[in-house]
Amino acid sequence: MTREFDIVVYGASGYTGRLVAEYLVAHGEDVKWAMAGRSAAKLAEIRDLIGAKADTTLIVADADDDAALASMAQRAAVVLTTAGPYQLYGDKLVAACARAGTDYVDLTGESNWIAKMIAEHEAVAKQSGARLVFSCGFDSVPFDLGVLFVENEARKTFGAYAPRVRGRVRAINGGLSGGTMASGTATAAAMQKDPSIGALLANPFALTPGFTGPAQPDLTATYEDSVTGSWVSPFMMSAINTKAVHRSNFLLGHAWGKDFVYDEMSMASGPGAAPPAGFSFGGRLKPGEGPTREERDAGFYDLLFIAEYPDGRTLRASVKGDRDPGYGSTSKIIAECAICLIRDTPREQVAGGCWTPASAMGEALLRRLPARAGLSFAVEG
Repeated sequence: MTREFDIVVYGASGYTGRLVAEYLVAHGEDVKWAMAGRSAAKLAEIRDLIGAKADTTLIVADADDDAALASMAQRAAVVLTTAGPYQLYGDKLVAACARAGTDYVDLTGESNWIAKMIAEHEAVAKQSGARLVFSCGFDSVPFDLGVLFVENEARKTFGAYAPRVRGRVRAINGGLSGGTMASGTATAAAMQKDPSIGALLANPFALTPGFTGPAQPDLTATYEDSVTGSWVSPFMMSAINTKAVHRSNFLLGHAWGKDFVYDEMSMASGPGAAPPAGFSFGGRLKPGEGPTREERDAGFYDLLFIAEYPDGRTLRASVKGDRDPGYGSTSKIIAECAICLIRDTPREQVAGGCWTPASAMGEALLRRLPARAGLSFAVEG
């Protein structure tokens, strides 16, 4: 597929979109890309502030303008969008990409919206060849790929995939932006209008249409986990990431088994102890705001994954990131996901449809992210 641009960054004048554009200025030497959003003036301002070339194409497209979104999608090999909350501003863009056969990546952690997009657009995407890949940031790449990595290593070591994986947040430091806060507010408002959304958010198999696996561990309890070797407590993003992991298993033909069990918790030093570091809100509640560069550079995360067999054998692996998880690391991850999708993921290998990062680009991302995005994947003794 030959298009005018390799990547169009939609939402480039927003907080995270600007970080993605900055990343492409510094590391996208061989990528032909454009900036898109609602305001030409704001896009031009950001283009100049980040040192992008003066001839960088600026595309004006409102989230409600079907014609503008269709035109933009037809010009791009992949649309990378940071314009959330997606349940408020993402419907028509996904539809445009699905119809145009244009690949798509986003940062959404809005599981209710992902379920809606799968129901509405998977058939069209399969026909057009569009690969629609949701949750390509901290939600949910380090967790989705962490499970893929530990399962691959467990199979190498023990000859079979593990039926049980524990995801554990060992350390984390970073800040939430106003955009993330707005997404949470939008989901809460949607639940008030439609109570069935609450049931969907509580269902670990909400993104595996037609399949429900075994009962999964309680993500809301605090308890002493003998396998992990510590107390564990709830992790605020577990409900999002566990759904992505179960969808990956589903799309991979249940490679890890139809009885696969996965949970995600934060490690703690005791029953009353706070989980490690965590996110700070920093008082920033407006979309477009977020952590400072110093805060992003000081951020990090350290995740533990334990593959476990019924006879007690285990294999432990870590996933680490070198920047604040939600923004410094996320902006690098999603940019590399977009590049990976069009450069390392042939359509003969991955056809059109609604995908997760691990199911669409898993092995290629496991190579690309450590080389370019500051992530590491390692087996622990």
